[in-house]
Amino acid sequence: MDKTRVLLGIVAAASLAACSGPYMVSADVNSYGAWPADRAAGTYAFERLPSQQLSPRQAELEESARAAIEKAGFKPAADSKTADVLVNLGARVSPAERAPWDDPLWWRWRGSYSYWRHGGLYGGPFGVPWRMQSDALYDRRFEREVAVLMRDRASNEPIYEARASNDGISAGDTALVSALFSAAMSDFPKAQPESHRVSVQAVR
Repeated sequence: MDKTRVLLGIVAAASLAACSGPYMVSADVNSYGAWPADRAAGTYAFERLPSQQLSPRQAELEESARAAIEKAGFKPAADSKTADVLVNLGARVSPAERAPWDDPLWWRWRGSYSYWRHGGLYGGPFGVPWRMQSDALYDRRFEREVAVLMRDRASNEPIYEARASNDGISAGDTALVSALFSAAMSDFPKAQPESHRVSVQAVR
């Protein structure tokens, strides 16, 4: 077997490995509120806005957030009437197209030395082609964001809010959404309104 075939096999194996198992997700996080220092996390129940009650994906979104909320110390309540806090969730994925006036000197660089050295990953060392993805795929980005709002059930006052966002070349999957919720809840019970970077592990 020649050298090219060996290296192509390694690249293919690495691509397959990247499709499953744990991986790291980084997100920009903002959190707000003044959770009382002497208040325990308590019990929670999900609350849906009227528009969310019509969405077939809302139950899936709640399942994606459940692990992050319970990791913060909350426990599921029997129903919304007995919960200490009511939790409302939101998520959005928006395609971000390149503007025609974007300077190609910056966005086509990708921040990679190998892009310049090997012609944008079109050709690698040993003559192995590295063109794994087309320019159209690289140029199209998706902005992904999740939001968590907690209200005190008794007073109906909002007491904690958190958001996490990132972007990438795909809309993402359930594992990515769960990781974004984990990043959003990583500050709890503290609040840090200034945008800051958080990295969490996602598992497919």
